[in-house]
Amino acid sequence: MLPSGNFSLPKVIARLIAAIMLMFASPCLARGEPAGGPIQYLPGIAGDYFRHDSKALGRPLHIYVKLPESYDSDLDRRYPVSYVLDGDTLYPMLAPAHLFLHYDDKLPEAVIVGIAYGSLGKDVNMRHFDFWPVLEDGSPGGSAAFLTMLENELLPAISAQYRVDDSQRTLFGQSRGGSFVLYAANQRPGLFRGYIASNPGRETDKHLYGWNSAPVSAKSGSTLVVTSGSRDRDYLRDGAEEWGGWIAGSTDLPWTAHLVRIKGGTHAASAVQAYRAGMMRVFGLIDAENSDEVGSARAP
Repeated sequence: MLPSGNFSLPKVIARLIAAIMLMFASPCLARGEPAGGPIQYLPGIAGDYFRHDSKALGRPLHIYVKLPESYDSDLDRRYPVSYVLDGDTLYPMLAPAHLFLHYDDKLPEAVIVGIAYGSLGKDVNMRHFDFWPVLEDGSPGGSAAFLTMLENELLPAISAQYRVDDSQRTLFGQSRGGSFVLYAANQRPGLFRGYIASNPGRETDKHLYGWNSAPVSAKSGSTLVVTSGSRDRDYLRDGAEEWGGWIAGSTDLPWTAHLVRIKGGTHAASAVQAYRAGMMRVFGLIDAENSDEVGSARAP
């Protein structure tokens, strides 16, 4: 016997069917979004994504990949590839910036790879550990494992999935990420064509990593760029200037090295300027000595 009142069996069945359909429907389709989610409405940063479960680190990373505009039309072409540390914040800035550098400065189109943790919280975001070989208390950091992850896991994965030119890799890092770039440049001088360290932090010896010590191998043909903002913290600017003096007097470096001073540049907010300054030198598109925007020091 059916309950009395406004109960209607057809209405109940219809509501159940609607609920089941909603439960199994794609969340994107339910909100009227494209299959790739709302990020696909932002072509400057839209692209591929995959989760990388790193064996070397024992935890996951989130990898974002921005493909060049010509990628789907020029199928025989392989592209330079730019790896961006701190992808959580820097990838959304530098992926579209590279596009404009291609338009205005004739920088080659490139695949941009953002290496992200998925959070800014220290329980997930391990930049304070991964990017330093030695921590402030003198205990070992995670740079060796992070470099192993790059060399043995992520770089081969990107090379297998995308049409990249492995001889045209660049690594960019800011602050502690810049410290890791210096570490990678000294430990693996030929792994990347370009190493760009924006306002890198100083190590426990109060100098930039690699100061006054021989890198692990002979000449590589790579380019190392350290950028220093004129409005960065005094001790970081001083460290960069000391490093610049060292490279200017060195003749046995495995890379061509530059110190680029970003006029008016701050510690973090000038990352796009640092990326531009570094990439233009890596690809030989600027004469640093004649630039009215920056100065440089270069190893002979």
